[in-house]
Amino acid sequence: MTHDLDAIVVGAGPNGLAAAVTLARAGLSVRVYERAATAGGGTATRELTLPGFHHDVCSAVHPLAFESRFFREFDLRARVPFHTPDVSFAHPLDGGRAGIAYRDLARTVDGLGADGAAYGRLLQPLVDRATRVAAFTGAPLLRVPDDPATAVLFGIRSLEQGSPLWNARFRDEVAPALLTGVSAHTILAQPGLAAAGAGLALTTYAHARGWPIPVGGSQAIADALVDDLRAHGGELVTDHEVASLRDLPPARAVLLDVTPRALVAMAGERMPSAYRRALERFRYGPGVAKVDFALSEPVPWQHPELRRAGVVHVGGTRAEIAAAENAVQAGAHPDSPYVLVAQQSLFDAGRAPAGRHTLWTYTHVPAGSEVDQAPAVIAQIERFAPGFRDVVLATASSTAADVARHHPNYPGGDISAGVPSIPQMLRRPVLAREPWRTPLPGVYLASASTPPGPGVHGLAGWFAARSALRHEFGTGILPALSPRG
Repeated sequence: MTHDLDAIVVGAGPNGLAAAVTLARAGLSVRVYERAATAGGGTATRELTLPGFHHDVCSAVHPLAFESRFFREFDLRARVPFHTPDVSFAHPLDGGRAGIAYRDLARTVDGLGADGAAYGRLLQPLVDRATRVAAFTGAPLLRVPDDPATAVLFGIRSLEQGSPLWNARFRDEVAPALLTGVSAHTILAQPGLAAAGAGLALTTYAHARGWPIPVGGSQAIADALVDDLRAHGGELVTDHEVASLRDLPPARAVLLDVTPRALVAMAGERMPSAYRRALERFRYGPGVAKVDFALSEPVPWQHPELRRAGVVHVGGTRAEIAAAENAVQAGAHPDSPYVLVAQQSLFDAGRAPAGRHTLWTYTHVPAGSEVDQAPAVIAQIERFAPGFRDVVLATASSTAADVARHHPNYPGGDISAGVPSIPQMLRRPVLAREPWRTPLPGVYLASASTPPGPGVHGLAGWFAARSALRHEFGTGILPALSPRG
């Protein structure tokens, strides 16, 4: 068969673009198909509320931008300007109290009072090994760790914070709430091993290099990848939905930034029955409901340090957040939900007209929920920022069902593209040494439904491209990815 192209990539999210860049850098002819009008997927930025207010459609703040091995190889920091707040994240509590996670771990410890030393003992060994923590957590669980000592340190701490013993080292409410606000990013039950592990990794990065915010919006990350793809001969075709593998022109390799569910639909009768059954067993989790705000001024938080934080986790104490997240797991909409809040315009003035601000929020809901969460989100923020309603100029609210309609890789609004539990991180989407490689000749899965799972890191696409280079093109040599490469 004559192949018009060496490789085709379906989906121009961060994983699809990472795969495409890697293959193009290897000297292959590459074409990317994207159903939307522009590339970006989970890293898109749009005007959603009022003209001149630029909102991130999905991802907003990027803890892995400096820690992902793919982004380090790609030298993303040299291509995209970032603001890195001194306060990585913060967590308000009733009565005007708050936990403040400074980039400086020692300063964070000083502010946590009686629990400061315990928090420091938990995090310091991981912060000292932040790059090795990223290497361990950014690799498939089936692989033997390159650094067993770091894996053991990380595992012991995850076991503690993921069990009923999670409060054993603490005496007050602030430090536990600070940690749970991060582990709740996972949309998993609390406490739990996978939630604790992800939370500890993200907290480690917060105290190592911070949680950076791309200037101009998350779209800047996608644009940098597209620019590099085109600079190395690759093509991007937008407004082009691929419903079936038969719709694609001949190519030696096809890499799909899609869910297992979508792969089953695209492959049809070509897929072996055993593999199909494995993909059909892949589970998707609860969804997110998103609310964006145009503001006349910054959020009037009671605690002044929250006005310096890139991210604020709203939801009260550790026990309150656990109750809310566990209610979502049971299929309910909590009365007092956990809300993740990003305040990018405090650091990137170009996000809004002069003197105005944007606010990005989401909360967790049952899969496919059609319930507008704007009233619940506003009420939770108002709880810790009295007068918030008075500074809201406009809102744009998306239910979980809306999120799923906008982005097919988020079934039911599941932005993790599959439950990131320990069993399913081992089988993501199947139990295999190279889970990106499918039994279909030349076809690879390159989405967050493969290792290392959710997050804007490009690693799933990079790993899929490396697998394709070995098996379809006979090379284990990885191309240089940096702008100087």
